[in-house]
Amino acid sequence: MPSFPSRRRLLATGAGAALGLGALGTSPASASPASASGASASAGRTGSGAEETRSLDELYRAAVAEGGKLVVYAGGDTPTQQDGVRAAWRERFPDVDLTLIVDYSKYHDVRVDNQLATGTLVPDVVQLQTVQDFTRWKAQGRLLSYKPAGFSKVYDAFKDPQGAWVAVAAIGFSFMYGPDAVGSDAPRTPLDLLDAKWKGRIASSYPNDDDAVLFLYSLYVKHYGWDWVAGLAAQDVRFARGSNSPGDAVQSGQYAIGVAGAGAPLATGPVKWVVPDSAPFMGWGQRAAILKQAANTTAAKLYLNWQLSKDSQQNSFNGWSVRTDVTPASGLKPIWEYPNANLDGFPRFMADRAEVERLKQTFALYFGEAKGDPTPGVLGLHPGA
Repeated sequence: MPSFPSRRRLLATGAGAALGLGALGTSPASASPASASGASASAGRTGSGAEETRSLDELYRAAVAEGGKLVVYAGGDTPTQQDGVRAAWRERFPDVDLTLIVDYSKYHDVRVDNQLATGTLVPDVVQLQTVQDFTRWKAQGRLLSYKPAGFSKVYDAFKDPQGAWVAVAAIGFSFMYGPDAVGSDAPRTPLDLLDAKWKGRIASSYPNDDDAVLFLYSLYVKHYGWDWVAGLAAQDVRFARGSNSPGDAVQSGQYAIGVAGAGAPLATGPVKWVVPDSAPFMGWGQRAAILKQAANTTAAKLYLNWQLSKDSQQNSFNGWSVRTDVTPASGLKPIWEYPNANLDGFPRFMADRAEVERLKQTFALYFGEAKGDPTPGVLGLHPGA
């Protein structure tokens, strides 16, 4: 699965592979030209509670002097999902070697915990869907308090007030369909998916394998009841691991409808990702943080500043930004202005691990246990070392 393309590319060429993406990350555009100020790398360092004032070029020079390396653990579904980020980084910061490891967030978080416990920490930055981990790591003193440039412009719910973490991407999960496959009878709400004509024509990621998918399914239960789940279970749905799988299945023409994956609302092409008028969907901010024990702190700061820059945010794959001063693509509102996106609900949901486990097992009763190898591969204890 390719990385998230820019908004310009996506709207010009269609949804394509982008709609197969699960959680995470943007493909930042090139940053502004190098500063001619000649300021030293130490100039403008942040004080207590202050935003970064160094330019990307000043941070870049400092990161090269630090050693020119950076390791990021990013949540996602396939090894190639962040290829666009890797390529953009190499073009903009060629002398800082970026190692970006994609795995399910639920594996990355415990991997980091184990590395911390054994004194073998690998990543400098964690960028994950498991939002509850950032609250826990902050309480444990594991995260570096740092406010990148533009931090004050980030939507309040998308940042820690002390700068322990900040969201770098606004992501949404919903259902989607192939316009050619559904014709004039496109589904408008999840309730429409129970129509008999869609039997055997729906693909979904497992709600008992991915917590964001689980939250979306829990919203459907609250809205429609467990009878809706029973009805969907009778539709001969193709379940697979990886939140990229529904979009991939629709894009390939194998299935007409996909449930529980990311996408771009305004994209044209083989996949139409749906923002329902009133039915629920889900949105959240993909959090990123610098680990206090990171080996490459300056490079990590460069990464957060780059991801949060207006250039990067204006070119998000789905048209949404975490910044309040970036206008969404025409036809979209900021994601926090959609009440049915349940933006505040996801962090609360993720914090209640007992309820998460109960729901996982309940959905397994309806849909069966998750089957298949992990789509990013089996990466072990210390990928990127």
